[in-house]
Amino acid sequence: MGLLSGLVPLLRLYLCGIRVLLYQMFHRSFEMPELPRQEGRVAIVTGGTRGMGFETARQLAALGMHVIIAGNQAAEGAMATRTINRECGDTRAEFVFVDLTSLASVRHFVQMFQSRSLPLDVLVNNAGVMLVPETRTHEGFEFHFCLNFLSHFLLTNLLLDLLQKSGRPGRCSRIINMSSATHYGADIHLDDLNKRTNYSSHAAYSQSKLALVLFTYHLQKRLEAEGHAVTVNAVDPGMVDTALYDNLWTLAQVLKKLVARVLFRVRLLFSRWLSLNWTGTRRPRFSSHPAGLVNQNLI
Repeated sequence: MGLLSGLVPLLRLYLCGIRVLLYQMFHRSFEMPELPRQEGRVAIVTGGTRGMGFETARQLAALGMHVIIAGNQAAEGAMATRTINRECGDTRAEFVFVDLTSLASVRHFVQMFQSRSLPLDVLVNNAGVMLVPETRTHEGFEFHFCLNFLSHFLLTNLLLDLLQKSGRPGRCSRIINMSSATHYGADIHLDDLNKRTNYSSHAAYSQSKLALVLFTYHLQKRLEAEGHAVTVNAVDPGMVDTALYDNLWTLAQVLKKLVARVLFRVRLLFSRWLSLNWTGTRRPRFSSHPAGLVNQNLI
């Protein structure tokens, strides 16, 4: 039973990965359209010091937004902000420390942000980890569940008032939750959210992403019912060549290296979901898969 409980999530995760690879092999790369300027707007991007988060912060700053990169690596944050500000020719990006494995740190980050009396137009919950060996945070939470879901759940709810105040009809505030196709193969065990029984890193990662998708759907329905000009989107960027895959199974690491140059397109994949989420003037529906987003009329 213990072996089976570890094998099934592993197979589900890699089957989801194969499905995404096949999708990327047989679909054309997305080309970035011209996006409207976003002067005077403020965005927070978690995990924005490298990889997908950095590209997101870079694109938003290029559109004229003031971007706050939230992360726990000060040196990487300083390098990221220097690069973005040099490219923009302005100080549009800044780094603010937050440890997303600590709910206390999330609360402190929000308090600091609120004390500055800034608006908040866009929240990108991007930071995440995958396939980390069994680890507990100092507050006792399973590592994937805390960093990928719980901290972003708390961050979003603590900042929700600001997002609601900033949004208006025709210019909604945006919440973007970085999801994964692996949520399709996930189960949520409400009596064991911290995976203390038969731990599997594959199951823990997939569960955290499913939790994020379910939160997205629930929050979008709630905000829409209450009439707030805030949209909530769950986005699966596909397979992107970032450090997220460092803990993959050895064979999968080898295969990743073989196909990375062909299939992993950081800029293009990011252009896809950035355009889908910022070109529209009507409230978009939301999807946890890029194919679903591409087929929806968001403009």
